[in-house]
Amino acid sequence: MPHNFPELKNDLFLRALKGEEVERPPVWMMRQAGRYLPQYMTLRKKYTFFERVETPELACEITLQPIDELEPDAAIIFSDILTIPQALGIDVDLVKGKGPVLENNIKTEDDAFSILAEDVPQKLDHVMKAITLTRHELNGRVPLIGFGGAPWTLFCYMVQGEGSKTFDKAKSFLFQHPDAARHVMKELTKATIDYLNAQVDAGAQAIQLFDSWSGLLSPDDFNEWALPYLMEITKAVKGVPVILFAKGSWYALERLSYKSGASALGIDWTISPEFAREKTRNEITLQGNFDPTRLLSPIPEIKKLTKRMIDRFGTQKYIANLGHGILPNIPVDHARAFVDTVKEYGSEM
Repeated sequence: MPHNFPELKNDLFLRALKGEEVERPPVWMMRQAGRYLPQYMTLRKKYTFFERVETPELACEITLQPIDELEPDAAIIFSDILTIPQALGIDVDLVKGKGPVLENNIKTEDDAFSILAEDVPQKLDHVMKAITLTRHELNGRVPLIGFGGAPWTLFCYMVQGEGSKTFDKAKSFLFQHPDAARHVMKELTKATIDYLNAQVDAGAQAIQLFDSWSGLLSPDDFNEWALPYLMEITKAVKGVPVILFAKGSWYALERLSYKSGASALGIDWTISPEFAREKTRNEITLQGNFDPTRLLSPIPEIKKLTKRMIDRFGTQKYIANLGHGILPNIPVDHARAFVDTVKEYGSEM
């Protein structure tokens, strides 16, 4: 179904994902559409979180806010990783001061076996509409990234029923009921593949897969409960590059770079650029890894640290980003200093 999108004017991000030579690294920030922007807070007062996600015009407006404000090299659609659990029949609410709460979470083996991935793109059609609308409204300024949560991370929320630092209930369920857990993972994998390919059809020009809690798994458990599903999804996404962000799974960098089929790997701030390059033998594009809290440093310090980060990663096969999402208490001019420093890198030499 042709959408007749405007021609892309800034393809720096896509070229870096392909490993092509670039004049400077591209830059964007995870959660760049969000709570640190005053214009976002205005909409937040008027609409609930899921009203913002589920109204294509609002999701489009929010996606464009950081593009207008900071002019990074890519936009990422405003949505949430918990859209898939919603499409699978789990009720998700965002409770102030607590975060996501999933009321009818998986408590028994029967609950797990009742999860079925059916008609996921149709149930999440509002995301596709938001992507198509945003592609038109971007008018080719920068590429648009679509995204989803990885099966292990979604499983964590669907069993735990809320956010957690340890996801102890989810891990306990995994080891006590492996067959039921495997069923959920397979359904989540199918749902995610359908969802991400629908995003591509709607106009997403790259995909990021967030495995935010994979670092809770041991290397052996990662190999069993995260890696196979990450590989299956990455290889099934059609026609656009995929960025895998397995937060905390530093031990898997080598394996992910050779086996996953991803175009790039996201790196969190606990990994040194040198370690990441060594483990991936400089054969894959890396994205990251500025500590989001460091954006609270004085602006001269932000500039110095950002330059040092690029010096260490190198300008090629590299996308400058944070090591996780931007925090709500970051001043806008600090975020701008980060983006501008990357954009100016090399020009003053």
